[in-house]
Amino acid sequence: MAYTAENWPITAALLQFRGTDAQGIHINDADCSAWAEVLAEVKEAGFANADLTDSWVRPGDLSPVRLAEFKQTAASVGIGIPVISAIRRSVIEEGNWQANLAYSHRTIDAAAELGCEVVSVGLHQALTPEQQKQLWFWTVEGHKDPAGDKEAWGKAVTRLRELGRHAAGVGVLLSLEMYEDTYLGTADSSVRLVQDIGLSNVGLNPDLGNLIRLHRPIEDWREMVAKTLPYSNYWHMKNYVRDEDVARDTYVTMPAPMESGLINYREAFKEAISVGFQGILCTEHYGGDGLSVTASNQEYLRRHVLPKADGYVLGQSQVDQGRQQPSAVELAAV
Repeated sequence: MAYTAENWPITAALLQFRGTDAQGIHINDADCSAWAEVLAEVKEAGFANADLTDSWVRPGDLSPVRLAEFKQTAASVGIGIPVISAIRRSVIEEGNWQANLAYSHRTIDAAAELGCEVVSVGLHQALTPEQQKQLWFWTVEGHKDPAGDKEAWGKAVTRLRELGRHAAGVGVLLSLEMYEDTYLGTADSSVRLVQDIGLSNVGLNPDLGNLIRLHRPIEDWREMVAKTLPYSNYWHMKNYVRDEDVARDTYVTMPAPMESGLINYREAFKEAISVGFQGILCTEHYGGDGLSVTASNQEYLRRHVLPKADGYVLGQSQVDQGRQQPSAVELAAV
């Protein structure tokens, strides 16, 4: 069954919710009521599903008992958790890769226990102290994967393939989030990484917002869409206003609602369908009332971007596209 505007699964990113409280206690250790409060707020904003972003709850670090409590809490609120996004846990980070790899494996197991369809991971690392000082962290450079380093590239391929095989074994897709200055930092490099991994359940999360927001020259977003969407199986969606004064080497960006930024998602989604994309979508936004903006982004997608009927011509994707079955929660919310 092809998705339509009515039933396409859209998740809310949980970037706006802190992982610790005022006393420094991590949300993993909080009472279930604290989880329920956040999930209810997301549901009240109009979402049937949430992307379990691990800057909030880290499902891979929950004990079996606590994970079961989280699953029950989400069910009691009535919100689906079809995706976990594990961020800044690069499997090639010097000194931390073993811990990050183990955490990623635990996250995949947690995803299977929660009934998730996708786990999204990346190669981006923790923000640097200088990035943490900025209003917008992307205005200064962070970690860079070593360009042209065949050994480092091989480690990325091998370790992500290991995660992909684990995910396949428990019926989960693995999606690789695009992010600047990593091996997932350009369209060509991202596609090559997926091809080298060579597993049908491993695809891209074409988070092009991570790339167009940079205060430097960037790839044309249309070219990135054309190259990456045939290999994509999940999609973090956000947008930025961008201004360029090339003569003065000046570039300025700031977060914007999806309909107002540089990327024309109406155009991008036509391309996505033409190459067989049927992945879950996630709306994101940085700054201000991010949850309200992500809710407006969901409305924009359903009203103006997604196909209204399922008789459209769907191309052939180069990677698996998941269950393609709206969840009971999604259907109940329509």
